[in-house]
Amino acid sequence: MAYKLRVEKDEIKIWRFLNARMKLTKDEKQHFLNLEKGFKGELMFDQHTDKLPAGHLILNDLLLEVDGRKFQIDTVGIIQEWIHLFEIKNLEGNYIYENGKICRVNPRKEISNPLDQVKRSEFLLRKLIESYGFHLPIIQHVVFINPEFTLYQAPLDVPLIMPTQINAFMKNYSMAPSTLNSLHYNLAEKLVSLHQIDDPFLRVRRYRFGDLKKGILCGTCYSFMYLVNGGDNLVCPCCGAHEKMDSAVLRNVKELQLLFPDAKITTNLVFDWCEGIVSKKAFRRVLKGNYQTLGNKKYTYYE
Repeated sequence: MAYKLRVEKDEIKIWRFLNARMKLTKDEKQHFLNLEKGFKGELMFDQHTDKLPAGHLILNDLLLEVDGRKFQIDTVGIIQEWIHLFEIKNLEGNYIYENGKICRVNPRKEISNPLDQVKRSEFLLRKLIESYGFHLPIIQHVVFINPEFTLYQAPLDVPLIMPTQINAFMKNYSMAPSTLNSLHYNLAEKLVSLHQIDDPFLRVRRYRFGDLKKGILCGTCYSFMYLVNGGDNLVCPCCGAHEKMDSAVLRNVKELQLLFPDAKITTNLVFDWCEGIVSKKAFRRVLKGNYQTLGNKKYTYYE
């Protein structure tokens, strides 16, 4: 198991809810899809690192800062003599490497060069750890995780790992001699302690409660669910998922709390958010049974 697990960012969750509840612009929707695709690629890489034997410390998804400059690292691997820094790319299609640039073949379009990204991350990571007295050398890797990705004319002297090379690389990496001591664990713990919690609202469009379509979203496909025959079961018309009303309400309350972290959770607010799919009395029962009740009478809210 990884020393630091990877978790889905709140930014992705927020965009997913906004995508279901309002109309995004073309650029916003593409940004959201890129975030989801990138996270899926990182999870694909985790399937490889999860198989590594003892002697490998894996730290996922670090947001660090040194000298006022923030940098994000997909995966850090710490072994006896080295630190391995992995930048994961979930691209698909045909690309070409020309004059230090990476371009999509059709339509022709230059992309941000992940080699520049990983080089910057390596420089800043080295500067950061050295400031705390750690001096292990760092090796850079850019991993193209998607099996549908092809890069033409890739030079041999750059740290690129192609989809067809991943298994062989991970086999060799897992066999590297590695006996860890307190230095390695101290370094891992220091990096985890320096990890910053990113503010998801910095990169999300402004929205108001009234802007968003109300109702209970399906937890599988994020379509709107409806109540079955006046009972306590909800069904999704798109994917067919079924869910008990209580669990669906609680799940959508968590969504409400994420989207509006400063809002007080009241029966009326949840009733409006779920578009009155059941009575206020039913919502009050669910909230009282799962949250602490504060205030009194018409000023009652739940935490």
